[in-house]
Parts: sequence; structure tokens; C-alpha cells
Amino acid sequence: MKIKVLILQIFMLCMAMYAQAQSFTLQGRVVDESGSPVEFASVSCLKQGKMTMTSLKGEYSLQLHSADSVEVRFSMVGYKTKIRVLRRPRGKQTLQVVLYSNDNELSEVTVTGTRIQSGQTQELKKEHLKNLPSVSGNAVEELIQSQAGVSTHSELSSQYNVRGGSFDENSVYINNVEVYRPFLVRSGQQEGISVINPDMVEKIEFSTGGYEARYGDKMSSALNITYKRPKPFEASVSASLLGASAYVGVSNKKVSWSNGLRYKTTRNLLGSLDTKGEYKPTFIDYQTYFTYTPNERWDINFLGNISNNHYNFSPEDRETNFGTMENVKSFRVYFDGQEKDVFRTFFGSLGITRHFGKNTSLSLIASAFKTREQEKYDIQGQYWLTQTETSENLGVGTYFQHARNYLNAHVESLKLLLKTKQKRHDIEGALSFKKEHISENSVEYEMRDSSNYSIPHTGKDLYMIYSMRAKNVLDANRIEAYIQDTYRFGGGEGQSHYTLNYGVRFAHWSYTKETILSPRVSLGIIPAFNENVTMRFAAGLYYQAPFFKEIRDTTTVNGITYAKLNNKAKSQRSIHFIAGYDYRFKLNNRQFKFTAEAYYKLLGNLVPYSVNNVKVVYYGDNESSGHAAGLDFKIYGEFVPGTDSWLSLSLMSTKMKLNGVSIPLPTDQRYALNLFFTDYFPGTDRWKMSLKLAFADGLPFAAPHRELESNSFRAPAYKRADIGLSYRLINNADNHNKKNPLRNLWLGVECLNLFGINNVNSYYWITDVTGQQYAVPNYLTGRQLNFRISADI
Repeated sequence: MKIKVLILQIFMLCMAMYAQAQSFTLQGRVVDESGSPVEFASVSCLKQGKMTMTSLKGEYSLQLHSADSVEVRFSMVGYKTKIRVLRRPRGKQTLQVVLYSNDNELSEVTVTGTRIQSGQTQELKKEHLKNLPSVSGNAVEELIQSQAGVSTHSELSSQYNVRGGSFDENSVYINNVEVYRPFLVRSGQQEGISVINPDMVEKIEFSTGGYEARYGDKMSSALNITYKRPKPFEASVSASLLGASAYVGVSNKKVSWSNGLRYKTTRNLLGSLDTKGEYKPTFIDYQTYFTYTPNERWDINFLGNISNNHYNFSPEDRETNFGTMENVKSFRVYFDGQEKDVFRTFFGSLGITRHFGKNTSLSLIASAFKTREQEKYDIQGQYWLTQTETSENLGVGTYFQHARNYLNAHVESLKLLLKTKQKRHDIEGALSFKKEHISENSVEYEMRDSSNYSIPHTGKDLYMIYSMRAKNVLDANRIEAYIQDTYRFGGGEGQSHYTLNYGVRFAHWSYTKETILSPRVSLGIIPAFNENVTMRFAAGLYYQAPFFKEIRDTTTVNGITYAKLNNKAKSQRSIHFIAGYDYRFKLNNRQFKFTAEAYYKLLGNLVPYSVNNVKVVYYGDNESSGHAAGLDFKIYGEFVPGTDSWLSLSLMSTKMKLNGVSIPLPTDQRYALNLFFTDYFPGTDRWKMSLKLAFADGLPFAAPHRELESNSFRAPAYKRADIGLSYRLINNADNHNKKNPLRNLWLGVECLNLFGINNVNSYYWITDVTGQQYAVPNYLTGRQLNFRISADI
């Protein structure tokens, strides 16, 4: 037995020695062309079914069987795959491998340095931001408002409607993070400074429909803002009668830091309104954008924003004349009371990006938004409505308005974003998680007393004309994901060039337990027969995932309206069909572009709403369907050599079916014409003129607190002209030095509402004892001069 055991042990030892002789250990390091480690690269031997990944230091170790030849594969997304063949390897083998970036990219088609729009997103020039005569001070939004398919009816507001959509149907992104605006804002006067700081903007991308899957769940438009990384040192400062701003940016090879501070006051501007009193609006905003790039592999950035907006108002009196030449009415009011509103918002995002070569990156982006809002007013008005020709009192009475509205909200999100370019494909995908909390406590009422009668009255009971109470809390989670690919093909000699974008978006909201899926596709064609023509086609399913305002349902009991949250609401739906045509041409050796676009939007599961100033009030339930169809035209180019101008025309028709009645949407603007024109004085580039014209159809409206089916009136057309004249006192942009740090110094004067047109923003309704109602127009701002000075360092 002992001999047998000894023989068996010797046999097993021989077998182990033989096996060890037939295997080996491969170890080493994977780096890129600069010597930096390549993390998580794949090291594999496919024939033996063995694989491992490199560590954060690029190191690897793999146990393999020896053979006459062993083929080892080194691969990583964004790098060219490398294969090494080892001949009869034994023991320990050390191998360092260099992976080179995959530079297979399709060059873009360009015309005189201008990128051709092949998809549904157009890129707007940031240089126009300094030329626009501005009322609100929110230059980016005012630039958007002048585009085809976009409309606005209040110069005090930075909100805009796109192709029949409401203010809430427009998504806004800054550096791949969706941003929000305050919830309780009800008038343009209350609006503070936009979250977009024009001094910090690098790129503006805007789409009026048919946009890509990466843009969120809104039905009308997408605005994508990219902030810039500054030069080693740059600064600017500007001041006017409407506010001031300052910007400082510094950078080196690894670090960049931008800071923007803005102050806005519309006190002088609001003084041109019919309602006189003591206006004390103060809006302050600070933003910082910090980036750190330790090496070409990693990129860390932080964006922070603090906005503190106060609107204080003590009205004194008002006198408004309206009607026709033969039938003039006068509305006079004497006020008591005041309004105090606060909108305080905080926003921040932190992003960490890992670059896997030049063509692939993976980003983790965390963001948070917080808002604390309060709206408080107690205003009493004693009014006289008089027929001017006869001095007859049509209505005499008192009204009292009260509000105590408080809202706190915060939204946190975490987003994982992957981008890669592979030959002719640009692939992008993301997965995000959002946690939402909103708490509301609101009380509003309005009392009217006309000719000693409370309106309304039944002969027995007295009710407020309007009374609302709401106490709601929303806690919900939202999961969103998308994947899309931009595939470019063709483009060879004598061939057409095609750009195909296709993708799908997924979302789930825990509050309504609804899951939505949105496929989207667009195709751009530059035909072989004319490289100056681009034909664009797009279609897609766009869901407007409900949020706090859309699900806020109201019921009236004994004259009191109660607002509750509807957890059974569904996402509103819009199916886009778009066909576009771009033609680029030269006239007098200057470049021009003509764009025409036809669209049809099939609307379903709509939540009806009404609009008063910029306040949107929803029914809270999916009660209607409809459509929006129209044509948009725009011609853009150098009408004057060296400066850009454009003219846009929009034609639109909307309808929705509510309770069996077909009515126009509240944003049914049948036509809109916008012009932005710039010119230099002959023989000099120091004097520059900028002119902005708007002519837009009035919107449908009805008496407040009535059903939408009664929208039987239409406001007058919105007509406005703003002109600005600037003088370049210092022009040292190309030759500035330490002795003269100023690159530019501009002095300017603006005439806002050049022709002094009384545009109607909304209506105040007077009811006499007989029940007859009179619509008293609330006019917007009158003619106003604004002086401005700005300097660049």
C-alpha cells in the first residue's frame, strides 16, 4: 500500500509540473499615446475564453495556457483595438501596450464657416445678445422670442409660446441639466432675472419642434445652453437705468472659473403703466461656473446659482381710457394696500466626466433645485367707470383682493450620460433619477361691491366673486432614460448627404404610476444637385409628463374653490409632423439663408388651461384633444455688410374640442411678424443701430373664472418697436495691452416702445348691478428712454 501511495504522489507531482510548464502569467500595463493609464480596458484571449479588465492604474494580470502562439486582444471604447501574438510563452510575461485614439470622424459640411443645420435644432449666434434692445434684461429669451414660430405678448416677461403651446411646454437646459422657473409668478412685473446669464453663454441651440430624444418630456420646444470656459482673463461690466451686470472669468491649462453678478430694477419702466404708485422691484442673481481638468482623461465642473427676487408694490391710483372714438369710457381707481412677493431660488450641478479617448465620454451629473416663494397682497380699489361723452357713471363700487400664497419646492436629480462617436455614428444615451417635493399653502379671494350690491348675489346669500384654498404636498420620484443615434452617410462626390437622427425616450412617474415611451426620428438631406439646399423631415411622439401645475385640479363647493392634486392625470400628448426647407444664397456677395417650415401637431389628452398675464391655470384633468398647424418663414443674413439681421413670419391655426365645443387654444396666434435689423453709420463702425419690431395677432380671452368655451373675444394685435443706438468709444479688441486693458467701451441709448403704442396685456372686468360686464384693458409699458454703458476687458 505504501508503495502504491508513493507512486500516486509522484504521478500527481509530475502532472502538476507538466501543467505548470503548459501555463503562464501575462501581466503589464495599458496606456495611451501620452503615457496615461487606460482604465477598464479589456484584455482577452478569445480562443481560451479568458478575459480581465485593467485597473485604475492601467495594470492587468491574466493566467493563460501556453501554446505555439497565443493571441491576446487589447480593446477599449474610443481606442483602436490592438492584438499581440506571443510565441511559446512560459512563466511570467510582462507586456506594456499603447492604445491609440480612434479618430475616424466624418467631417462636417460647412459654408463660409457657418455650420449647416441638418436637424431640427438651430444654433443661434451669441453675438446678437449684445445688440438687442432689451426691456426685461433677459437677452437669451428675448432673442428666442424673435424667432419664427415663437410669440410673446408682454415685453415685461421672458416667457414665450411656441407653435400654440403654453409657457410650461418649453424645456430649458444648461450644461445638460434641466432648469426650472418659480411656480407662483403670475405677471411679467413679478418676473425677476432669468436663470440664463448671457455673459456666460457659449452656445445657444433652439428647436421649435421635432427635436431629439435627449431633450425632455415637453410638447413644444427645447432650448439648450452651453456655458463657456473663459480665456486666461476676461471681464465685462454694464449698467443702465434698468439694472447692471458684471462678469469675470479666469483660466489656465487645468482650471477655469467664471463669475457673473446681475442686478435688475424695473422701477422706472413700471412707472409708465396706468397704475401709479410706489414700485420697489429688486432682483439680484449670482452665478459661478468652475471647471477642473487634471488631465485629458478627467473633467470636473460645478455650476451654482443664487437668485433673490423681491417685488414690492403700493398702488395709489389708476386712470384708463378705452373704447372707440365715438364711445370712450374712463376707468378711475383709488387704491389702498400693498403687495409683497418673494421668489428665492437656488440651483447647483456637479458633473464628473471620464474621457475614453477623443470620441467617448461618460459623465455623472448631480443637480439640485430649491425654491421658496411667497405672494402676499391686500389691495382695495374704489372705482368709477364713466361714459366720457355724457359723464354717466356706468359702474361705481369697491373691490378687494387678498392672497397668502406660500410654496416650497426642491428637486434633486442624478444623471449618467454616455457619448461616443464611432465612424459615421454619434451615439448618446442617459439614465436619470429625480426626486421631487412640493408643498403649497394658498388662500386667495376677491370681493366686488358695485352700487351697494356684492357681486355675485342671489338675494339671500352673499358670496365672494372668487375664493380659493389649497394645501397640497407632492412627493414623487421620476425615472427617465433615452438613447439616440445620429447617422451620417452619403456625401461622396456626386452623392447626396444624409443626416438621420433616431432615438427613443422613456419615463416613469411614481405619483401617477404612468410609464411613457417616445420614439423620435428626423432626416436631413443635402441633395447632390444643389449643396445650398437642405430638406428636413421630422416626426415624433412627445409626451408632456404632468408636474405640479398640470395636476392641480379644482372643485367649487358653496362658492369656495378647493385645489387638490389629481394622481390619475395622464401625460398630455403631441405627435409632430414637420417638413422644412433651407436655401442658402449670396446677394451682392453677402450670405443669406431662407428657411421655410410646415408643421402639424396632433394633440391628445390635453389638460385645458386659461392664461391671465403669465399665470397659467389648468383644469387638472385630461378633458380635450386638438391640433396645431402652421407655416414658419425666416430670412437671415447680412442686409448690411458686417452685421446680421433677420425677418420672420409665422402663420398658425389651433383648435381643441372641449365638452363637445370646438374652440381655439388660449395661445391661438394666427399670425406674427418679427424683424431684427442692425446697421452701421456710413463710413464708420463706431456708430451702430439696432431695431426690433413685433406685430402679432391678439389672443382669445373671456371673462375670468368662466369656462374656456366662452372664449368669444380676441385681444387687439400686439405691436411694438424698440430701437437702440450705440457708440463705440474705445475699439481696442485686437491691440489691447496692459497699458490699456479696455478692449471695448460702448455708450448707448434705447427708446423702448418707440411709437408709444398701448398694448393690452390682460383685462379687468367690471360688473354692474344689472350683471352687465365691461372689460377694462390693462395696458403694458409706454415709451421709455434707457441709457446704457458697457465695457469689455
